[in-house]
Amino acid sequence: MSAAEFNQILLNNTEFLKPFAITLTRDNEQAKDLFQETLYRALANREKYNTGTNIKAWLYTIMRNIFINNYRRKAKQNTIFDSTPNEFLLNLNQGFIANEAIAAINIKEANAAIHELPSIFKNPFLLYFDGFKYHEIAGMLGEPLGTIKSRIHFARKLLKAQLERH
Repeated sequence: MSAAEFNQILLNNTEFLKPFAITLTRDNEQAKDLFQETLYRALANREKYNTGTNIKAWLYTIMRNIFINNYRRKAKQNTIFDSTPNEFLLNLNQGFIANEAIAAINIKEANAAIHELPSIFKNPFLLYFDGFKYHEIAGMLGEPLGTIKSRIHFARKLLKAQLERH
């Protein structure tokens, strides 16, 4: 197929692309850009068009692929990467006033709640709180690892419930 024949087929089958471009972009100016880019790509890749192939489907595919690629490119451009190692520190001092008296009362309440726990839960919890690993606590207390994990878990639940009541 000659270039003139291809151009004529292309011109005869482009009117349906404009509404499709508007449907994709929902913006008149972006639709015009998408339409022009589609025609440019079709002309640039005319050797890839096989004679007898549905030209409308070929042009639709080109337009859809351009739209998808542009959408992905814009999504990547709008992504903001924050490589701050301690993101929780960004607004650390905003929104609260340090009150040492209330903090001391809260610590006293937490310590009292810990010491009110039954010893079966309190002992593994205190060891865990002191920095020992589960398997080390299991060895110290002569209990299975699963038992230690569940007792520490239940100790946390009991503490949470007790501290919420105060």
